[in-house]
Amino acid sequence: MSNDAIVHVIDDDHGVRESMCFLLASEGLAVRAHDTADAFLTKVTSAPTGCVVSDIRMPGTDGIELLRRMTAKGWRVPVIVMTGHADVPLAVEAMKEGAVDFIEKPFDDERLLSTVRAALERGVSAAQQDAETGEIRTRLKTLSERERQVLEGLVAGKANKVIAYDLEISHRTVEIYRANVMTKMKAGSLSELVRMALVCEVRRG
Repeated sequence: MSNDAIVHVIDDDHGVRESMCFLLASEGLAVRAHDTADAFLTKVTSAPTGCVVSDIRMPGTDGIELLRRMTAKGWRVPVIVMTGHADVPLAVEAMKEGAVDFIEKPFDDERLLSTVRAALERGVSAAQQDAETGEIRTRLKTLSERERQVLEGLVAGKANKVIAYDLEISHRTVEIYRANVMTKMKAGSLSELVRMALVCEVRRG
């Protein structure tokens, strides 16, 4: 679990918000409290690390709209929604909008902690994937147009001689470009190179 991970608690009920923050902090988790979803969106201006625990019924932006706005921003942080006993249909809607889990009030401490821990682990995985994709995209930008064309051929499963024919260059030249691509992309094997390319959805030739 990342040391930068923060649990953002959003609830307009002061008592609930404070008790949740106390419980999470007592477990060694970094916590930030927000009394409304609008306050959270105002304070947090870039994709947060960790997870969000939000009530589903709040004044102003409710939990469903919060999920939609976070999705629109491209934020992949896991969101847990808190619902009342009669709000299961809302919880289902929240799951369809991207929430990773929901907990019904009143919930016990262990239920909250286990749900938050699972969300944090999921958040770390997503953050790692985003970082990896960003690094791959940076490497892709270092490729020349011809190197990019050779990469597209490799991703399409074409042999060097086929790529050479398609690009109207020699087989030896394709080998040189291929070696350059492997070096620039820091790929140890063709399979690793293809995986990198597919992660960033390189257009197939």
